[in-house]
Amino acid sequence: MTAPPPPPPGRIPPAVKGLSLVSLWNDVASEMVYPLLPAFVTRTLGGGAEILGALDGAAELTASVTKWVAGRLADRPRWRVPLVLGGYLTAVLVRPLNAFASAAWQTVGFRVVDRVGKGFRTAPRDAIIADVTPPGLRGRAFGFHRAADHLGAVVGSLLAWWLLRRGSSVRDAIGWSLVPGLLAFLTLVLVLPRAHAHAEAAADGHAARAGDGATGRIFWGPVVVLALMALARLPETLLLLRLQDLGVAAAVVPLLWAALHVVRSAASYPGGWMSDHLGPRGTVALGGVLYAAVVALLARSLGLGGAGAVFLVWGLVAGLVEPAERALVARLAPRKLGTGFGGYHALTGLAALPAATAFGWAYQTVGAARALEASAVLSLVAVGAWLGVAPRGGDRRQEA
Repeated sequence: MTAPPPPPPGRIPPAVKGLSLVSLWNDVASEMVYPLLPAFVTRTLGGGAEILGALDGAAELTASVTKWVAGRLADRPRWRVPLVLGGYLTAVLVRPLNAFASAAWQTVGFRVVDRVGKGFRTAPRDAIIADVTPPGLRGRAFGFHRAADHLGAVVGSLLAWWLLRRGSSVRDAIGWSLVPGLLAFLTLVLVLPRAHAHAEAAADGHAARAGDGATGRIFWGPVVVLALMALARLPETLLLLRLQDLGVAAAVVPLLWAALHVVRSAASYPGGWMSDHLGPRGTVALGGVLYAAVVALLARSLGLGGAGAVFLVWGLVAGLVEPAERALVARLAPRKLGTGFGGYHALTGLAALPAATAFGWAYQTVGAARALEASAVLSLVAVGAWLGVAPRGGDRRQEA
């Protein structure tokens, strides 16, 4: 397919907008399910905090291994399109099966297969976004994509809440996630071939201006510290459980989850702009400090209003760190974007398994407050390490 002409300078490329629409629909489907899982696992299926930690940890471990393999395959000719298509289709078909689970371990299995799909698609999709975008615009491009992704989460959470309010069971609400999932896949079939053609046309020019691939201390030093920052964070399911422990009703959790993603969506493009202009180093550090402040406050016995407000501030963290981290990876691994994104996603995802398991154990054994306080301290330590190894400057200095 003939590649489309390049976008005007300073504009988000159409290929990024198309892939962002796919992510929007996919997250509508995903977030009709995810915020319901803590209550579904602990109350309907009889699981505990440890099984919630294992759910997130095992899912991220599987996704991490898959991302590593898929990232390396994505640098081979003609592999990116089938990887992205297969990844989204796997999630679309498996996610609604949670509605038929009769035991907590089954939700873990379905979540693992869902994350296999995520592992297949993430690195090649991010590589396409990086290839079609000029270096000085990558923070904003990834911010735009993340904003659409989080906007889909808003819609999905509200749909789940609406279905529950109308008397649907949790199982029925999960089953309805098949509809937006199919819309995501149909949209992908339309936009992906053209986006990939544009990426192939742009790839050689970007790589020719850059140096090394995804190897060596320059790449792995910052990525390892990003993994340490991921290791310091609690899984989202435990933060949702913390809200319920503080008195938030289970039926209100999807509403708060939707509001959280409104904040994430609104913050993602400004976070990308900050990364482009001020550099990923300071942007990611600010996100780490803000996360530590949020979990330290949630460790306290807050009222319902205070817990909800602090939880929403947590949304700013994703808006700051997600676009900045991806823009930095594209900058450090210009010749092998698939391998670079695969390594980054794999390593940060692998860190989620010990984090989820340890924090799940600590939450259940020594209490929520101690688990949250430990996460805050570890996050600040990781921020200090990040400031020591992250490269200074922003992508703006490398604009094409």
